Amino acid sequence: MTSTKDRLRRELITARRTVTDAVHTAEATALTRHILDLAAQGTVCAYVPVGSEPGSVAMLDALHDTGARVLLPVAVTGAHGTPLPLCWGEYRPGELAAARFGLLEPGGSRLPAATLAEAGLVLVPALAVDRRGVRLGRGAGFYDRSLPRRDPAARLMAVVRDDELLDEVPAEPHDVRMTDALTPGRGVVAVG
Repeated sequence: MTSTKDRLRRELITARRTVTDAVHTAEATALTRHILDLAAQGTVCAYVPVGSEPGSVAMLDALHDTGARVLLPVAVTGAHGTPLPLCWGEYRPGELAAARFGLLEPGGSRLPAATLAEAGLVLVPALAVDRRGVRLGRGAGFYDRSLPRRDPAARLMAVVRDDELLDEVPAEPHDVRMTDALTPGRGVVAVG
């Protein structure tokens, strides 16, 4: 199964690299509009898109401007580089700092991994998600270790491009299913 997942990951990453800046910007604008339609309140866990990942910092700014408390992941590893559950930091516009793995993370104090349970909405980066809610990530395992700590009532929303909402993604027993997909063209799509 891992080879199937690895092959699919490579295909999706290659396809993302062909997305033009204009298309990426248009999709990010559409995602921001859809996020605002959710009228998120309370705590929202999100992420800062890297490279061709769907979304933008403007989406985080828009969430923040609604009054939501926006938390961003902080990647932490163990002694031998083993991914640990994500810690979190509170997002403040204009205060992102360069971090490991080419990521941008919030400044300020680090919140424990258990903070994820405070979120009613969790925006999860994904390369693909299927109609059963199975998410394909980049394979490092940070979210696999983190999502079990969520509030069971929270919405787990994989953020993907329209053509990354697939009929089926290879599943493994440890996968935490998404409740929704968020795409630029279709908006919020219930999955699972």
